[in-house]
Amino acid sequence: MRDAAPVRGDEPLSQQLEQLARDGFVVLPALIDAETRARIRDETARLARHTGRNPFEGHKTQRVYSPLSKTRAIDELIDHPRVLALLDALLEPRYLLSQAQIINLLPGEAAQALHQDDAFYRLPRPSPTVHAAFICAIDAFTEDNGATVVVPGSHTWPAERRPAPGEAIPCVMPAGSAVLFVGGLWHGGGENRTAAPRLAVTGQYCAPWLRQHENFFLELPRAQVRTLRPRIQELVGYAIHPPFMGMVDGRHPRRLLEDDADDDAS
Repeated sequence: MRDAAPVRGDEPLSQQLEQLARDGFVVLPALIDAETRARIRDETARLARHTGRNPFEGHKTQRVYSPLSKTRAIDELIDHPRVLALLDALLEPRYLLSQAQIINLLPGEAAQALHQDDAFYRLPRPSPTVHAAFICAIDAFTEDNGATVVVPGSHTWPAERRPAPGEAIPCVMPAGSAVLFVGGLWHGGGENRTAAPRLAVTGQYCAPWLRQHENFFLELPRAQVRTLRPRIQELVGYAIHPPFMGMVDGRHPRRLLEDDADDDAS
């Protein structure tokens, strides 16, 4: 394995975008504070019950799926201004949240298979950026506790190329930092060789004309969507991709949230 990905300072957005174009990822230090991390940790203890069903999920990994339907603890990450500033430059306007998860790697978890998050989309490679994600370290990411590993530059590879042994590097970073990467980057969860868990939150985003990984319209009752901040409402799908993609009965989906009747009670 090569050297760890460096944690850089608060560089200008232009430099972060240059690194994303070159390497496919960038580390964002000090994204959330200790109070927010503590709240996420408490909610994870309440919500995380089961470990994964297969090696990819992780037999020793707890995953909280559909966290937006269960807690408000991660909202600050989902629409974080520093995350959205990069996404605004990477993706088409009115991009969507594709999925969110809380991921807790327990001691003894094996390394996850390297993969590309946009592999679901049948596009020729290398392809334009239609998908991007962040992984935020609630616990510090180290080489020993399962830090996410990335293969720099692999988002530019042709479809037939696969990572060779030793090409992946760990994203070692302090708690509260995050790594943001494009969907074509080869990456994966690391091996947790410590006696403590490694907690993280991830959010994935996609172009406004792609299907989201999560079906938020079934996961989030309309009454609950009304409690979300307006930007998160748009991200989960209550928005229009011009001229009319996403409409409901010929209307903007936000109109459904303005109706007085609570359709969820039916």
